[in-house]
Amino acid sequence: MALRNILVHMDSSPGCQTRLDVAINLARAHGANLKGLYVVAHEYYAPRHGGIEESGAKAMHTLFAEKTASAGISAEWLYVDWSVVGVSAAEIITSYTYYTDLVIIGQYDKNAPNNTTPADFAERLGLAAGRPLLIIPCSGTCATLGERVLVAWKAGRESVRAVNDALPILKRAKKVSIVSVGSFGHHDRVAEGSGHQLCAHLAHHQVAAEHEQILATGFPIAELLLDNARNQNVDLLVMGGYAQTRRGGYVLGPVAAYLLTHMTIPILLSH
Repeated sequence: MALRNILVHMDSSPGCQTRLDVAINLARAHGANLKGLYVVAHEYYAPRHGGIEESGAKAMHTLFAEKTASAGISAEWLYVDWSVVGVSAAEIITSYTYYTDLVIIGQYDKNAPNNTTPADFAERLGLAAGRPLLIIPCSGTCATLGERVLVAWKAGRESVRAVNDALPILKRAKKVSIVSVGSFGHHDRVAEGSGHQLCAHLAHHQVAAEHEQILATGFPIAELLLDNARNQNVDLLVMGGYAQTRRGGYVLGPVAAYLLTHMTIPILLSH
């Protein structure tokens, strides 16, 4: 798969400009078309915000048009004021994700004024979209993305899907680290063998990856991954996002849920 059509969710949150910059740089690097989507949803019993959404959309449209024109990329703007009351933003945006290769959204920012994006936005969108999500932290900057990539690897459907979805980015990376987590005090030979098999598979796609196994400690696995990412100066974390319940459904896994709350670098999440 190649990245030829990218969708970025636009809103009036403080982190939106950083998200847009990342989207533009990615679209330019891959020769992709970039769609900016601004959605106004009307929840049940929620008061309408008057002209707040409309004025916010106009400001974001101007920003989007100026930045994409300056970057010289193919771009289009989509403004959707959903007419049906009670339909969530995640449901509305999902109907647009079917016609794109990658969806870029922001981390939930509980401190953002006039926040119209729900806390479970990423979780719900990831389950329904059928497309990888690139989630950008709500604070800080992203000087680079995809130059130094950490893949959180645990052999299984979710991790396999994430690696496959990230291939266009992995092919351009300067460094790719496959990281698995071993048991307390000793290496997991099965996980180590699986990591080496993945490196061999990626080599067929011209991706030079190295496997590393970190040992579990008393800290949460998510903290170990973040610490490893900081030590390697990683600018993108790739991982599967969901765990299967006993009844066969899927929910956001505990590691992914923790990372989406404490993330300091962009995360590519797949299901």
